[in-house]
Amino acid sequence: MSLVPVTILTGFLGSGKTTLLNRILKQQHGHRIAVIENEFGEAGIDNELLVQDGDEQIIEMNNGCICCTVRGDLVRILGELSAKRDAGALHFDRVIIETTGLADPAPVAQTFFVDEDITDKYLLDAIVTMVDARHAPQQLDEHHEAQEQVGFADRILITKTDVVEAGDVALLRQRLTKMNPRAKIGEARNGIASIDDLLDIRGFNLNAILEIEPDFLTDVDHEHDDDVTSFVFRESRPLDLARIEDFLGTMVQTHGAKLMRYKGVLNIDGLNKRVVVQGVHMLMASNTAGAWKKSEPRESKMVFIGRDMPDDELLDGLARCVASREQQP
Repeated sequence: MSLVPVTILTGFLGSGKTTLLNRILKQQHGHRIAVIENEFGEAGIDNELLVQDGDEQIIEMNNGCICCTVRGDLVRILGELSAKRDAGALHFDRVIIETTGLADPAPVAQTFFVDEDITDKYLLDAIVTMVDARHAPQQLDEHHEAQEQVGFADRILITKTDVVEAGDVALLRQRLTKMNPRAKIGEARNGIASIDDLLDIRGFNLNAILEIEPDFLTDVDHEHDDDVTSFVFRESRPLDLARIEDFLGTMVQTHGAKLMRYKGVLNIDGLNKRVVVQGVHMLMASNTAGAWKKSEPRESKMVFIGRDMPDDELLDGLARCVASREQQP
């Protein structure tokens, strides 16, 4: 009972992990949560989107995937968190690990069974997998990671059911049940899901996993497709809202099939609030978030992940969205 329960929150690119995590952090559930979040690109966006009121410990792991290149960092971070908790420097009673959308959850889960320092301090409670109703059929056909995320899940939450037909959702449920009959399947709209279905469910069953993947405790190798790449756009000058909307709209229509995931926090000329842009392939949305703090630099930052992306065209076009001097205060 003294072990700290850990939830691995996974799901393919754009499935809604950060939205769900934000809902969890906002709820008055009495849990003190340490969050470890991992992004594939060299710069993180999700950390800026997460609620931070001083009670949560949020740690970023960027420029690599938690299931392979920065897996050693996960062991180190968990050890440091435990040491600080024992010393009274940090106060948390559970950990949520948000993986990058390209992560295979198996090596992450493996950490809690093969590293003695981790097994003495932590208990893997469950793997919760988000599934995007709009894009899951294609993702499950094309990406091994998406299949692994479903196969290892203890709970599956289908998102974006409001933008697809009910019949398509039913077919997706049937497919997910066939892939993983032991996982309970629910839905999460705009990140809303029952906390009782996510925490303290003791859903991870090692024996069941060993039946699916006998080499689970010994196979540590994982590689990503070389043609999946990422890059970051940064700009300290304010951007013009009309230009950025027109440009991104054109890029999504022209190159949406290549853009697996794109998200950013933008500094828009004349606005005191951040503008958050997120998208998966042809589906893009934006909204305003919290106000810029006086003490922080107002910088636009946008991350793109995809295959055969027109990097130069995107970077050049975004640079042309800088507001003219006449517009700037």
